[in-house]
Amino acid sequence: MTPELVILGLVVVTALAFDFTNGFHDTGNAMATSIATGALRPKVAVALSASLNLVGAFLSVEVALTVTNAVIKIQDSDGAPRPEFLADGGEALLVIVLAGLVGGILWNLATWLLGLPSSSSHALFGGLVGATIAGLGFNGVNWAGDGTKLDGVVGKVILPALLSPVIAIAVAAVGTWLIHRITEGVAERYRESGFRWGQIGSASLVSLAHGTNDAQKTMGVITLALLASGEWSDTTSIPLWVKVSCAVAIALGTYLGGWRIIRTLGKGLVEISSPQGMAAESSSAAVILTSSHLGFALSTTHVATGSILGTGVGKKGAEVRWGVAGRMALAWLVTLPMAAVVGAIAWYAADLVGGLPGAVVVFVVLVAASGAMYVRSRREPVDHDNVNADWDGMPTQAKV
Repeated sequence: MTPELVILGLVVVTALAFDFTNGFHDTGNAMATSIATGALRPKVAVALSASLNLVGAFLSVEVALTVTNAVIKIQDSDGAPRPEFLADGGEALLVIVLAGLVGGILWNLATWLLGLPSSSSHALFGGLVGATIAGLGFNGVNWAGDGTKLDGVVGKVILPALLSPVIAIAVAAVGTWLIHRITEGVAERYRESGFRWGQIGSASLVSLAHGTNDAQKTMGVITLALLASGEWSDTTSIPLWVKVSCAVAIALGTYLGGWRIIRTLGKGLVEISSPQGMAAESSSAAVILTSSHLGFALSTTHVATGSILGTGVGKKGAEVRWGVAGRMALAWLVTLPMAAVVGAIAWYAADLVGGLPGAVVVFVVLVAASGAMYVRSRREPVDHDNVNADWDGMPTQAKV
């Protein structure tokens, strides 16, 4: 087996690991409100979300075919890697992709440890941008496209990041106000019971939408690596095994349950009721599915968080914990640059050692750092038993 094929294998394994972290990092986007209101038991909720993420991953490839080309200049307009990156089995491009994935995974794990629902999409893009800058310079990043359409980091990442939570807040606020206005004559116990059933349907739709959007990003990265190494040549489709493996990885991650983040979204922002939960999930699904159809690699975290905040704004007298929201917004702002820094460091480390040994060193460091964060998380565990405990200020202080 040639060194380039071994590096390709490391890229594929690391990409699937990122997909796995994406799954448990974003479970709360779909199921936090249903768990918080009691519409679904915690373990049932994550199992349902995992199943629908698996299905959703097969419904669209629009995001997968645009994800890498949108932010870095290592492909031609048709999606094929540029000729200068095909030497030595595409080793130069593979190392950039590997380093970018390392940046995305480590930031995902760090924010999960802190219980902060940051964007897995921005972590991935940040890692790729940082590795590209380190390897190719600032000109290697597709900052704004050619000006004919919304493209590049500005059009595909930054603008959606700014607009999507605002749109989600507005949609959820209006939906919550309408729900309470229409049902104000209904007894509270009947309203809560009825909307809990509605939450199951709306949360399922968010899970399906998440699969159509987030699983595609890893599919795009793996397909790019296969193109660079000469193992795939069709730039208009995704290999079936890539679809299946990415769908399974994100579903398994979702089933694991990112309980720390579920707790923050379900209990930390707003004391949410069933009508609010249904409004939040419905608005999230609408925004995410629209973005998937248009090929925008949207952050489902930004949308879901905006929707939950919108339900607090739309319900008269609801308490919104703006301090928690502020900490989350700060995490959003630093996600892309911090993941970029980690991605750049990973590229420099791989380049310093060189070739296959460099890629192996970076992979080993990733495994060690990931293991250390997991061990640290077990000191203050949050799981399905205490995820709904009363909010006491921080996600990691949950008590039974």
